[in-house]
Amino acid sequence: MDFFSAMHISSSALSAERTRMNLISSNLANANSTRTAAGGPYKRKDAVFAATQVGETFNSTFDRLRQEGSPMGVQVSQIIEDQNPPRLQYDPSNPDANAQGYVALPNVNVVEEMADMIAATRAYEANVTAVQAAKSMALKTLEIGSR
Repeated sequence: MDFFSAMHISSSALSAERTRMNLISSNLANANSTRTAAGGPYKRKDAVFAATQVGETFNSTFDRLRQEGSPMGVQVSQIIEDQNPPRLQYDPSNPDANAQGYVALPNVNVVEEMADMIAATRAYEANVTAVQAAKSMALKTLEIGSR
């Protein structure tokens, strides 16, 4: 694995984790949204990650075909809506209450979102550390070459 492969892998992970963090922020912001443009309460969204090849130039594709176990990056393959039913809360004074007085609230669990946010933050930090390590190794290589 060369320097640029390591940087591509880490940068793909940083981009994927940023998308995940944006979705978590959206879920938390809409934890009490009872109306959406599509109708009904907000539905929790989640990112699905998939492994992908990095560096899809001709040379890298050719090299990848020659080698088994070539480096893999990550990308967000799709964004899915959670299909769990909405939470029902009794509040007859709410304008969105049904005939029985229940309001359909989003299926967002704030505690679960906070745990996902911590995991996304840790993954982001780990990839930043990997980028810094690769950069440090490249700088040391340049120092050795200049002597």
